[in-house]
Amino acid sequence: QVQLVESGGGLVQSGGSLRLSCAASGRIISINAMGWYRQAPGKQRELVATITSGGSTNYADSVKGRFTISRDKNTVYLQMNSLKPEDTAVYYCHANGVTALDVYGMYYWGKGTLVTVSS
Repeated sequence: QVQLVESGGGLVQSGGSLRLSCAASGRIISINAMGWYRQAPGKQRELVATITSGGSTNYADSVKGRFTISRDKNTVYLQMNSLKPEDTAVYYCHANGVTALDVYGMYYWGKGTLVTVSS
């Protein structure tokens, strides 16, 4: 019954900005951590950023100083600035350690949102 829905992807020029959102829905009691992964064409999926319920953050080296992850209850955001063509990928939202009315300690993935950065 838990679902993650991403939004905010699209086409942007190099140097531009986008803000991704991911809302977790369902009869959720708590979520330990939320984050973003991405998969570029021909590349493996990689971790972009994570944030815990306590506010601790972690970023991939490739996005440090450009991306900012934040969280408001069960919604996570990714502010992406100074975008580069190499940031082009499908971005997936992830929730870890989800406790709901009928589940405990589960993880969930969103369906993804496409970010395309043109040069």
